[in-house]
Amino acid sequence: MEKLFSPWRLRYIASDRRRIRGCVFCRAVKGRDDRANLVLYRGRSAFVILNKYPYNNGHLMIVPDAHLPTLHDAPAATLAEMMALAVRCESALQAIYRPTGINLGMNLGRSAGAGIEGHFHLHLVPRWDGDTNFMTVVHGTRVIPEALASTYRRLRPLLAGAGGDGGLPAGAAATPGRRRRGSGRRR
Repeated sequence: MEKLFSPWRLRYIASDRRRIRGCVFCRAVKGRDDRANLVLYRGRSAFVILNKYPYNNGHLMIVPDAHLPTLHDAPAATLAEMMALAVRCESALQAIYRPTGINLGMNLGRSAGAGIEGHFHLHLVPRWDGDTNFMTVVHGTRVIPEALASTYRRLRPLLAGAGGDGGLPAGAAATPGRRRRGSGRRR
């Protein structure tokens, strides 16, 4: 019998997720360590973050900085920036992973499947022909062959590259990074 080890999942399974107070996205916005928070890019009013418990390698989320429950609550500029970031992320995922498709989606509210209620976000999940195998179908288990640290190292240069475009095609660049209030440092 083959064994599949995924030690990174133990922290999630063993944790009492109710003990963690506040919003994981709001903590990432305020955090100073982008690598530890899995933040790949910060724009003017939204950021790109890796999903800590991905469905597939390269599972990204685009999140507004403000804690907003619905699209209706977001300023038009934030929604426009999120779509520009979706284009940028699509280009980065295509360059690194060469998926044959990408799912984009949102779950607004608990009954819609939102794991993090009250702070809407857009998922980008790369897909490949035949990426559902016996582990998913029979055992309800996804096999993620790349560690999050490796995914971060591969995608970060494309999303947060020098010159603001991250080496992506023209039209795929989002807004440049912004300054943290009072610190004078780039985020």
